[in-house]
Amino acid sequence: MARQNYHFTSESVSEGHPDKVCDRISDEIVDLIYKEARKQGIDPWTVRIAAETLATTNRVVIAGEVRVPKTLLKIDKNGNEVINPSRFRSAARRAIKDIGYEQDGFHWKKAKIDVLLHSQSADIAQGVDNAADSKGAEGAGDQGIMFGYACNETPDLMPAPIYYAHKMLELLAKARKSGEGDAGKLGPDAKSQVTVRYENGKPKEVTSIVLSTQHMDASWDSKKVREVVEPYIREAMGDLPISDDCVWHVNPTGKFVIGGPDGDAGLTGRKIVVDTYGGAAPHGGGAFSGKDTTKVDRSAAYASRYLAKNIVAAKLADKCTIQLSYAIGVAQPLSIYVDTHGTGKIKDAVLETIIAKSMDLSPTGIRTHLDLNKPIYAKTAAYGHFGRKAGRDGSFSWEKTDLVKKLKEAVKAL
Repeated sequence: MARQNYHFTSESVSEGHPDKVCDRISDEIVDLIYKEARKQGIDPWTVRIAAETLATTNRVVIAGEVRVPKTLLKIDKNGNEVINPSRFRSAARRAIKDIGYEQDGFHWKKAKIDVLLHSQSADIAQGVDNAADSKGAEGAGDQGIMFGYACNETPDLMPAPIYYAHKMLELLAKARKSGEGDAGKLGPDAKSQVTVRYENGKPKEVTSIVLSTQHMDASWDSKKVREVVEPYIREAMGDLPISDDCVWHVNPTGKFVIGGPDGDAGLTGRKIVVDTYGGAAPHGGGAFSGKDTTKVDRSAAYASRYLAKNIVAAKLADKCTIQLSYAIGVAQPLSIYVDTHGTGKIKDAVLETIIAKSMDLSPTGIRTHLDLNKPIYAKTAAYGHFGRKAGRDGSFSWEKTDLVKKLKEAVKAL
């Protein structure tokens, strides 16, 4: 039987964290290509994107392979079609500006941006465009394992520690960008950590809070930073009590003025546990940002979360982990695994059969069911890909619970 009384900790990072800056730029590339395809009347199913970003002091490097509309190409001196870097540079600058970097060591206007994108490998393309196991359908963009998770600890069916670690940073970012009081003097770079005490398997109270946040006033000390941020942290915790003896560490090393890529280099895909469940559930081998949705690292992770969330929302389990596995160039998953951690109302093996019939889990099926061929990914780059509100623009469609009725009917038919 799983432990019922314990402490669990998760961390989050802000949109201005160096790695998150890179995730954001990579996802802006994804959105740019999808937008341009739609604008030019090009089938968005045909685009391919794998964009990686590195950021350091006033320098950004964007690399990877893509298949893009001709409007994003130019003719080089040898008469070959190559990537035109100008639109990609502009997308990166807009992202850096929106995050809030106008510092000497990292400035949206002054940073040098190198675009090293090139055309997708023909060897990869042949397997993705035509799956080995399904004539005319897409194959998975890579091999790998993907996990989805949901639990009834919070309104969005997320584990409490990561849910609240995200929320405090979101509130602080909102206050910073609006120039609200002294919060307007905070910088974009920040990290949070929340420890929750569980009693009888349920979140009971917060027992430790860690926050390190950049501030632009060099005269501030840790005491001043806590004075500024504590009201937002308490608001973020909502109905989850902060214990009377909660341990607080706010800027425990003291001054934090030099931040972002000027303070520490960033890379796409280094915060994958922050992107998912804060360590409360397994994570597959791949990152999400910078990838189109033929890459099952992304789309199948979204599908796994969608299925797990709908199982919990249907009250078929209090918590649920789902694993899917794929082979490159093969459409259908090699395996489906469900674990309801002893909380399921029906057998896990039966749930595996039900979800296999409830949704086509090929890349084509996932992209169709969740309507993923849209420019909706820049907003996923910070504060988690899961536990977010589905948007009218189609963003976070994997957070919908529109499969609940179908799952319940399938159970009744057993």
